[in-house]
Amino acid sequence: MGSAIYGQQGELGQLFSKETQAIFFNWKEKPVQRMLDFDFLCGRPTPSVACIVQPGSNGGFQKVFFGDEEIAIPVYGSTTEAAKKHPKADVFVNYASFRSAYESTMEALQTATVRVVAVIAEGVPEKDTKRLIAYARSNNKVIIGPATVGGVQAGAFKIGDTAGTLDNIIACKLYRPGSVGFVSKSGGMSNEMYNVLSRATDGLYEGIAIGGDTFPGSTLSDHCIRYQNIPQIKMIVVLGELGGQDEYSLVSALKEGKVTKPVVAWVSGTCAKLFKSEVQFGHAGARSTGESDSAQAKNAALAAAGAVVPDSFEGLEGAVRATYQKLVEQGVLTPQADIEVPEIPMDLAAAVKLKKVRKPTNVVSTICDDRGEEPTYYGVTMSQLIEEDYGIGDVLALLWFKRKLPKYFTKFMEMCIMLCADHGPCVSGAHNSIVTSRAGKDLVSCLVSGLLTIGPRFGGAIDDAAR
Repeated sequence: MGSAIYGQQGELGQLFSKETQAIFFNWKEKPVQRMLDFDFLCGRPTPSVACIVQPGSNGGFQKVFFGDEEIAIPVYGSTTEAAKKHPKADVFVNYASFRSAYESTMEALQTATVRVVAVIAEGVPEKDTKRLIAYARSNNKVIIGPATVGGVQAGAFKIGDTAGTLDNIIACKLYRPGSVGFVSKSGGMSNEMYNVLSRATDGLYEGIAIGGDTFPGSTLSDHCIRYQNIPQIKMIVVLGELGGQDEYSLVSALKEGKVTKPVVAWVSGTCAKLFKSEVQFGHAGARSTGESDSAQAKNAALAAAGAVVPDSFEGLEGAVRATYQKLVEQGVLTPQADIEVPEIPMDLAAAVKLKKVRKPTNVVSTICDDRGEEPTYYGVTMSQLIEEDYGIGDVLALLWFKRKLPKYFTKFMEMCIMLCADHGPCVSGAHNSIVTSRAGKDLVSCLVSGLLTIGPRFGGAIDDAAR
């Protein structure tokens, strides 16, 4: 595994490997399961999620699938306890809300064994983000985000929902490493670009979405400089956007020779010039407040610094393909061979929905039927129960005895229910006396049936005295 992004340039390298494990903060079933499904596709021997931190939890575990095997991932109540039990887990995947993202992220950064923290939440206050960035830089730690889906190293490790569904991961060939390093602000556009890279090149080696907030925890140039020192990465693709000055740090890195590998770049948002007033795009940081913030100015600066910049986003795939082919022709790059992908077993719910399996029913009702236009109680429709003046006793007869009973019997059941409702369970003596008398027993029997059930809960304690 490579060391952190903020070390000396010679120490920069990849963040993840096939042995990387993460502490997952704030249990979310689907992101965890997607991480483990990716692990299985990549042939990892161990799951990438070492444990889950659920604040306030007393421990336990969560059941998930690793391939066709169901496993239990331990749950801890604090990051400190989780890090102590799993010292090799050096990535912290933080799914806390924006309200608690600062505290949980700072705690992770202050944990000695944690090197990389991915902050998924949007809307983290900028002052909090600045504090996190300052602490990370001074302590040789990496922050991906906030407002990110995370990142992925093809064939090795991915964060949460990065790269989307399994179908997209397979289509993008992310189950094995390619030769391209990719960095973007947008998680959604990253998914699209992974697809582009799989068509135009031999695929992705590592991809990071730094997040769309105004102050990302790590910058485009941070990751490009890091890619420069990963031998397996032969070319770099960057997708920026209007707003901010982040792309200019990459321009400086290109001019200063910190990045010498071929860079193909495009800055989105050129359409903003068509609007008369200032335009705010989807991300918090995607807003041009001056000429230097515009997509056109950034694209021009990147091209002047030596990056390959197409005329439009539509031309980006062609530019990536041409750069890749040139490297192959020069012998700099040997295309990665494809491999066979193991099949992930389908979840039962998904298989049932697609009608691929037949699932027997767990419960069979012999009294209720809701298959028709309206539900029925043993063949009697709801509307019939209302229109023909059925009482509670009549309904209970249908549900309990599966037949219509005489009115005198159903009225007796209703009286029993009314008595219970009136007196409550604590006056069982009075209730028993009434029931016995209605059954036609003699006066003494009725009295005794009530007295012998008087308990300490309502003052008599006769049954306790008899003991």
